[in-house]
Amino acid sequence: MRVAAIDCGTNSIRLLIADVTDAGLVDVARVMRVVRLGEGVDVTGRLAPGAIERTWSAVEDYAAQIRQAGAERVRMVATSASRDAENADEFTAGVVQRLGTPPEVISGDEEARLSFAGAVSVLEVPGRVAVVDIGGGSTEFVVGHHQVEAAVSEDVGCVRMTERHLRSDPPTAAEIAAATADIDAAIMHALTATAFDSVDRIVGLAGSVTTVAALAMGLPEYDSRLIHGSRISSGQVHEVTLRMLAATRAERAAEPVMHPGRVDVIGGGALVLDRILHLGGFDEVIVSEHDILDGIALGLAGAEK
Repeated sequence: MRVAAIDCGTNSIRLLIADVTDAGLVDVARVMRVVRLGEGVDVTGRLAPGAIERTWSAVEDYAAQIRQAGAERVRMVATSASRDAENADEFTAGVVQRLGTPPEVISGDEEARLSFAGAVSVLEVPGRVAVVDIGGGSTEFVVGHHQVEAAVSEDVGCVRMTERHLRSDPPTAAEIAAATADIDAAIMHALTATAFDSVDRIVGLAGSVTTVAALAMGLPEYDSRLIHGSRISSGQVHEVTLRMLAATRAERAAEPVMHPGRVDVIGGGALVLDRILHLGGFDEVIVSEHDILDGIALGLAGAEK
């Protein structure tokens, strides 16, 4: 069965068209565009007109790709920014007009479950595992063994922390301290809610994590084949975090692995990962290139683990 999954987050909108086989998912197309749908939502409570237009444009393009590929089933989920926005109905109407199906504004718990399903479908990690999906507006914390045992979503993500605290170029010590306090409070709540620090291994998902991994590995260009399954030590994550927070925007943009849409938010995303490893007592993070998109696609075919 050929399926199409769209994940519309706070920072990016991504498309996966895949064939579901007995051996798992076989990618037909995997595309990502940074549209910053959540631009300003933390302050205004509304989706900005420009952000809506950027996202609609991406949806229109994805709809054409889906039709051309002949996908039998389509599901689009919208996460943190759409949960928080007062004018989500306007956004939804435009998506239906372009895609033919409405975006499902899922809960943080559902987001966590889908992220976990996508991650464990392709990684052989023995025993109970902790999974963190660091998004633009929120971070999902999940603990499980084949299936989710506990999950919680916290409103700390790379875009939200950048807009709320890390406003200078580069951020000041006071801004970093304020962001750290916010992040630490969320992490401590998540640790208590999920017994997150009771497992030995942690898997990290999404663009902040994979970009930190690419920077830690010193890759000459972004290469998902090398990044997927890599193990990045907590020391490496801390070094990259300090470097990104101390760098100017121009210096971050000059990094060969840096996607243009992550230049201004990578410091916030790296800080979330760094504090999770520190407070959770983890020595390393296992990096996965497979996440909520894979979980959505598997669910469409009734093959979700």
